[in-house]
Amino acid sequence: MDRIRIRGGHPLNGTIPISGAKNAALPLMIASLLTDDILILDNVPRLADVALLQRILGNLGVDVMVPGRRAGGSEESPQTLQLSARAIVDTTAPYDLVSRMRASFWVIGPLLGRMGEARVSLPGGCAIGTRPVDLYIYALERLGAKIDIESGYVVASTKGGLRGAEIEFPKVSVGATHTALMAAVLAQGETVIRNAAREPEIGDVAQCLIKMGAHIEGVGTSTLTIRGVPRLTGARHAVLPDRIETGTYAMAVAMTGGDVLLEGARAELLQAAFEVLGQAGAEIIPANDGVRVRRNGAGILPVEVTTQPFPGFPTDLQAQLMALMTRADGTSVITETIFENRFMHVQELARFGARIQLDGERATIEGVAKLKGAPVMATDLRASVSLVIAGLAAEGETLVHRVYHLDRGFERLEQKLSRCGADIDRISG
Repeated sequence: MDRIRIRGGHPLNGTIPISGAKNAALPLMIASLLTDDILILDNVPRLADVALLQRILGNLGVDVMVPGRRAGGSEESPQTLQLSARAIVDTTAPYDLVSRMRASFWVIGPLLGRMGEARVSLPGGCAIGTRPVDLYIYALERLGAKIDIESGYVVASTKGGLRGAEIEFPKVSVGATHTALMAAVLAQGETVIRNAAREPEIGDVAQCLIKMGAHIEGVGTSTLTIRGVPRLTGARHAVLPDRIETGTYAMAVAMTGGDVLLEGARAELLQAAFEVLGQAGAEIIPANDGVRVRRNGAGILPVEVTTQPFPGFPTDLQAQLMALMTRADGTSVITETIFENRFMHVQELARFGARIQLDGERATIEGVAKLKGAPVMATDLRASVSLVIAGLAAEGETLVHRVYHLDRGFERLEQKLSRCGADIDRISG
C-alpha cells in the first residue's frame, strides 16, 4: 500500500495549477444519463473517484470515451471525457460500487427522470457521519415517485413520469439538491426547490444542464425554479476549478511560508476561507491568472471559525485549517456544524505534538512552537491532506499511510508540492 514521505521545513514557492472540481465533475458525469446525445466535459480531474464513477456509469450503459491527448500534451494536461448514454441497459447501481463512493447514489435522479425507474444501493463513502438519504427520498416523492427500501436498495418508480412540485428542504443538503435538480429537469410542469444548497458546484451543474436545454432560474440562490422539458440534448462544458484544492494549497503556503500562484483558481469561490487565512496572517492576492498566496516572516495568528454551508467556511477545509492552527501563536477554536464525526484527524495531528481538545462539535487548538514528524494514518479524504500540511512544517520525516484517501480527491499532489520546493514523494507498495 502506498505511503507519502515528507521531510518538513521547506517554504513553498512557485506555481500550482488547480484541477477541475471533483465535487462538480461527479454530478456532471451523472448528468450524462439525462440525454441520449453526447455530453463532453473538459477539465475533468484524474482521480480515483472519477475512475470509479466511470465504472458505475459504464454498468448502466454509458459509453465513456477519453480522447487521445493533443500533440505535446501529457498526463498533467486537463482531461476531457465524452459520455454517451444513448442506450441505458440497466437501472440498477449495485452495492459493491455505490458503497465505495457516496456521490454515485445521485444516479437515482436522472434514471428516474429519464427511465421512470431506478434501483440504487444505499450509499457509503467516507466515515464522517451518517449522512442519511431521507432528503433525497423526500424530494423524489414530492415529484411523484414511489419509493421502497428493499434489501439495502432504494427502489424508485413512477407511472407516467415525474411531475413538477414544490420541494422545501428542512435543511441544506448538497446531495439532495443535486438529486432534485437532475430529476426535475425532465419532469412535467414546474418545480420549485426552496432552501437549496448554493455551493458553486451546484451552479456549475445547473449551467451545464441549461446548455443541454433545461430551463432553470435562480442559479446561485437558495430557490431554484425548473420548468421541465421532454428531452435534453448534448453539450460541451468545462468543469470549474476546485475551490477545496485551492483552499488546501493556500493553507499549505500559510503553514510553510513562501509565495505561490494558484493558477486557474477563482477567488470568488472561496471568500470565507480566504478571509480566515487573511486573519491568520497570509496575504491573498487575486490575479488574472489565479490567486497568489504568500506568507513571509510573520507568524501564524489564531482564529475562531464555524463551518457552514456556502457561502460560509467549508467543512471540507476544516481539517486543513486545524493543521494550520496547530502552529498559531495562541488559541484557536473550530466548530464543526455540518458532519458529526469529522474530527478523526485530531488524534493523528496529536502525533506531531499538536495540542487539541475536543468538546462535542468544538475543537480548541493551542498552538505550539514546532511540530515533529511522525508516522500517521489517513482516515478520510480531507483528514489525510491535513496530515500532509502538518508534515510540510514538521521537523524531520513524516510518513502518511493509507494515501488512497488522497487519491480520491487530489490530483498529482506530490508533484504539485515538490515543484514548489516541498521535500515530498510517494513510496509504492
